[in-house]
Amino acid sequence: MMSQINKADIKQEVFDLYDDYAHNRLNRRSFMEKLSLYAVGGLTVPALMSFLMPDYKGNMQTSPDDPRLQSGYVNYSSPKGGGTIKGLLSKPLDAKKKLGGIVVVHENRGLNPYIEDVGRRAALAGFISLAPDALTPLGGYPGNDDEGRALQSKRNKGEMEEDFIAAYNYLKNHKDCNGKVGVVGFCFGGGIANMMAVRLPELAAAVPFYGSQPALSDVPEIKAPLMMHNASLDTRIMEGLPPYEAALKANGKKYQSFVYENVNHGFHNDTTPRYDKAAAELAWKRTIDFFTEALK
Repeated sequence: MMSQINKADIKQEVFDLYDDYAHNRLNRRSFMEKLSLYAVGGLTVPALMSFLMPDYKGNMQTSPDDPRLQSGYVNYSSPKGGGTIKGLLSKPLDAKKKLGGIVVVHENRGLNPYIEDVGRRAALAGFISLAPDALTPLGGYPGNDDEGRALQSKRNKGEMEEDFIAAYNYLKNHKDCNGKVGVVGFCFGGGIANMMAVRLPELAAAVPFYGSQPALSDVPEIKAPLMMHNASLDTRIMEGLPPYEAALKANGKKYQSFVYENVNHGFHNDTTPRYDKAAAELAWKRTIDFFTEALK
């Protein structure tokens, strides 16, 4: 259905509605009712819904059985969080030395195929990556994002934070890691990346994609260099960016901040129509270059 609708014909208000729905500010019924206002001409509500939902079948950039990678699921201990957490661990098959580590943090819906794909992309770029699934204590990512969001809303936020702190420790101490570990996160994961920068003084680098900012009073605790990627149309997250940058600057923190014009929250996710190829590719290149320097 996605290919039958021209993205340019969709009003920005539709993407804003989807953002509210995806972040649990609208329930499904209200979302569909509001969406019906934009179902005009040849567009129907089911067609718009289909257009907005992620398409994992045709949009993966890597394969789970990519011959260049060693990639598979592991379980690690998170005693202060969910107990035992499942994650996708990926590394280059031909690695001749210990590698920098990257924790890849999912959105607010668990370890879906897009985030697994990002974990493999990080490995193909020369790192060992771990993409945890914070839904593990509830049975893991259920196979679709709507149910994943509902499950994740049932988990305690503090315990989930501990799960990603534990992922950092697991990766830092992995036999194939050089001990330098960074984090990249998207949406909810962007907020986790900022949280890890506050809580982990030895974190080597943090890259939040359109993530909520930490409390400004926590900024002095940050030791890791930051690279922030945000979308100009993402008014919710952009509102907190200027004071965050001001606090980082006032405290002498090392950071880079990139705002991509005329793109939406979620622009890196290539399985949804919010994806912007140019912005996503540039942001990812910047991210990999940043990690290459910070994790060597």
